[in-house]
Amino acid sequence: MYRFLFRPKWIAFHLLCLGAVLLMINLGVWQLRRLDERKEFNAEVVERSELPPVSIDELLAEPGFSPEEATWRRVTASGVWLPQQVTVFNRSQDGLAGDNVVTALEQDNATTVLVNRGFVPVGVDQPPAPSGDVTIIGTVRNTQGRRRGELTDQGLALTEVRRIDLDRLSPQFPGTVAPVYLDLIASEPPTEGDYPAPIPPPELSEGPHLSYAMQWFIFSAAVVVGWVLAVRRSIGTRRTENPDGKMEQMSRPARQSLHISDEVGSDPVSGAQESSERSGVASGEAPAQ
Repeated sequence: MYRFLFRPKWIAFHLLCLGAVLLMINLGVWQLRRLDERKEFNAEVVERSELPPVSIDELLAEPGFSPEEATWRRVTASGVWLPQQVTVFNRSQDGLAGDNVVTALEQDNATTVLVNRGFVPVGVDQPPAPSGDVTIIGTVRNTQGRRRGELTDQGLALTEVRRIDLDRLSPQFPGTVAPVYLDLIASEPPTEGDYPAPIPPPELSEGPHLSYAMQWFIFSAAVVVGWVLAVRRSIGTRRTENPDGKMEQMSRPARQSLHISDEVGSDPVSGAQESSERSGVASGEAPAQ
């Protein structure tokens, strides 16, 4: 009854269903891993951003300092803005397309800190940095390296870039450039006008990863249910066609012989007559009229 499940077409169907189930389960597990990573990221941002602000010089002097572990902390810096500005193009904020404006802050100790002063929409002129001494507070950010497939910023003195890559930007500024840059939160004296608008903090939601994982698991369960229904329907169809379940296992001559014997057994008179006629034909006699 179940031998048909091992035919080539059914084997291909089994493998297809198995592959689909394994793929969907792995995609669901991957989404759960993404959810765990998102939770860890949110916890790091909250923990570091709630620490009291320190001067950037104090942060850089901490034993075992690393840009990765310092990211999202708040620091202060004092100095004067340098006139040179760098535009980070193809940015968006609050539903508007525009650029980010990066300006170097030169401190008294000759350390230069690159500061992302904020977002300027397309069509709005980039305001120059205020002159004179300034004290700022900002969020520490790590350098943005080029990812695989992304274009490289060309040129020596870069004025427009795709990312804030400190290794590329540092040579064009005086002094020692800090190994991190800052997203400006506030400055004293404050910047006049609405722009540049401060960069908003990262969104701390868990995203759709859990719902995506549940969807993949539901899809995999649906494939299993579909496979079971397909097998049961095929078995039911074969049971209806062959109630005793033996016909399929017989050879073709045996099935034909069984069919003939069933016909003879169903009507003894006609069966006997048919047998007599066959015997007469075999002996050369004419069949009775």
